[in-house]
Amino acid sequence: MADIKTKDSVKGAIKTIDKAAVAADRMRKAYIQTKEKAEHSTSAAEANAEEYASDRIEGGIDRASHEAAYQFDKQGRKGVEATKQNISKAKDGIQRFKEKQVEESLKKQAVQNRRVRPDSSAFSAVRSRSEKAAAQTQKSVKQSARSSGRKTIKTVSRSSAKTAQKSVKTAEQTAKTAIKTSKQAAKTAQQTAKASAKAAQKAAQAARETAKAVAAGVKAAVKATIATVKAIIAGTKALIAAIAAGGWIAVAVIIVICLIALLLSSVFGIFFSGEDAGTGMSMQTVVQEINADYDAQLQAEKDAVSYDVLEMSGSRAVWKDVLAVYAVKTNTDKDNPQEVATMDDSKKQILKDIFWEMNAISSRTESKTETEITETDDGHGNIVQTETTVTRTYLYITVSHKTVDEMAEQYGFNQEQKDYLAELLEDENNSLWSAVLYGVSYSDDQIVTVALSQVGNVGGEPYWSWYGFNSRVEWCACFVSWCANECGYIDTGVIPKYAGCVNGVQWFKDRGQWIDGSTEPAPGMIIFFDWDDEGGQDGESDHTGIVEKVENGVVYTVEGNSGDSCKINQYSVGHYEILGYGVPAY
Repeated sequence: MADIKTKDSVKGAIKTIDKAAVAADRMRKAYIQTKEKAEHSTSAAEANAEEYASDRIEGGIDRASHEAAYQFDKQGRKGVEATKQNISKAKDGIQRFKEKQVEESLKKQAVQNRRVRPDSSAFSAVRSRSEKAAAQTQKSVKQSARSSGRKTIKTVSRSSAKTAQKSVKTAEQTAKTAIKTSKQAAKTAQQTAKASAKAAQKAAQAARETAKAVAAGVKAAVKATIATVKAIIAGTKALIAAIAAGGWIAVAVIIVICLIALLLSSVFGIFFSGEDAGTGMSMQTVVQEINADYDAQLQAEKDAVSYDVLEMSGSRAVWKDVLAVYAVKTNTDKDNPQEVATMDDSKKQILKDIFWEMNAISSRTESKTETEITETDDGHGNIVQTETTVTRTYLYITVSHKTVDEMAEQYGFNQEQKDYLAELLEDENNSLWSAVLYGVSYSDDQIVTVALSQVGNVGGEPYWSWYGFNSRVEWCACFVSWCANECGYIDTGVIPKYAGCVNGVQWFKDRGQWIDGSTEPAPGMIIFFDWDDEGGQDGESDHTGIVEKVENGVVYTVEGNSGDSCKINQYSVGHYEILGYGVPAY
């Protein structure tokens, strides 16, 4: 009977133990990998609560803290769960390995039994040792697996939980700090917003004021430009017509517009000063104000003394002379040159000063003892003359003025400034002066322009002396005749030379150039009045003048000997004291 071979069984058992050891070693590596996976399963941002909270603070402080805690807890649980699954897989692998080894061992034993009948006791002993070794190996592997699994689970769970708690606490502290910082930043932002709002309101207010000022300036500039264009077109009508005939009207208009700025800034800007440029005054209103001051001073001279007889003489400077001197002096002043197209308070004062330097009012009184002869009827049809001595007080008021040349010498004008004066005072500019001073611009009725230039003169000496009288007479008709003569209308037979109003009426009636006082007249017509005085209206003319214009049912006139001076008066159309109008054939 052959010896029972046990060496192979022992080797098989040893191999089984080696395989079990290898399996245990693989399980240990699997546990280590699982642990490392659990420890590195979170991202870098989520592993640091402060960095996570910092990265997510703009999305919401509360969400950052809760999300951090949740992520740490979640990843910890995932690591534990993965470890449990790996342990379960390891147990199953050990069980399958055990069963497979036992089955293969039994198969080998069965083969041997078929070849050699084994001794039952020896076989039992070997089998018992094999099973005991396998059981011991299984127990070792199981204990190792349990020990490693528990240690890994405990390490991962405690580490993850502790880290999560610490991260949650850190996140909460960071969140509180961030909330506090956010509140402070919000408060600062609110204060900044309020300050910005106030600044914005002030800026808006300033912008509105600037807009108003700019709008007013633009409006004034537009008005001045329009007035300028009108004046230039009026003054250069013939030139434009000639250019237009050659097809160059567009070029002419462009040239005119380009010249506006140069004209406005020169002495010739005075011709555009009749418009209010946004200052509340124009040359016309300032002239009227100075005229009122002049009349007030004349009246003050009359009221200053008691007199029996008033005699006024002289004349003041015509307004175009005053304005020409003003324009040259103001615009070419080497120390403070100013444009003269607009009017303001400072320029008004300059004009007033020049006016009173050019004009002067003086007065004196004189007592005279005179012998009067009175004639009476003695009751028998005889005229008796009686001489009486009477002492009277005479008030003499004299208005005097300086000429343009005298003013040029007084101000020390150079030749260029004198040339400017001469150009401004050319007769062809009379209509422009009329537009500036009185708002009237007529190309045909030059008599209106001439009459307006005499407004303010007193005493009538230039007119009655021109007519041929040696002493003062009622000079209203002399004034009209003088104006007509200045225009050449007497020589051409357009207007008569008359000193009596009745003669003037008859001249126009004889030629069929008469309309009654109920008619609306036209500028340049000769107006005649029949005053309703102490003697009542008698159908004959007592006074005469020149029609300046008609506006809104009002007739504006220029009259000589109106209160012993040249004045502008006004009456309603059809006024009962208007006798009628002479209609010159201009």
